[in-house]
Amino acid sequence: MAKLDILRYPDPKLHTVAKPVQAIDTRIRTLVKDMIETMYDANGIGLAATQVNVHERLVVIDVSENRDEPIVLINPTITWMGDERIKGEEGCLSVPGIYDGVERATAIKVRAQDADGNSRELEAEGLLAVCVQHELDHLMGKVFVEYLSPLKRNRIKSKLLKALRDED
Repeated sequence: MAKLDILRYPDPKLHTVAKPVQAIDTRIRTLVKDMIETMYDANGIGLAATQVNVHERLVVIDVSENRDEPIVLINPTITWMGDERIKGEEGCLSVPGIYDGVERATAIKVRAQDADGNSRELEAEGLLAVCVQHELDHLMGKVFVEYLSPLKRNRIKSKLLKALRDED
């Protein structure tokens, strides 16, 4: 397994809309393993393929307390969203060190395939529901800071660009 590089906002590749996974083959299974390792290594609870510069509809998530229950969603689609909404602090591995409030549905249903190609339907509430919505946004080329005001977004962009310059 290999740790993958995570794209950082405002990298324009984060705005690429992911295409469906055509075949769940060795390449995809290896990508799943590498993404899970990368997510755990970065102390994240979710990672979309878009964030590792692979523009296919694949996300990995683990909101379990022991970090040992990864969920793989290939070609995920939200089939139902509850009416109740919650505004919670979100962060993102592609936007390091930045947290802000985003409003999301508190309950959803998702249809997807797992790493073996089996169809599954996932009912999610609370943190898992928020995480799924956040990761599926990535597949649509959307980063959570786009829910914020233009002023906040520009401040975040400036801060992260400065951090990148300081690293070089």
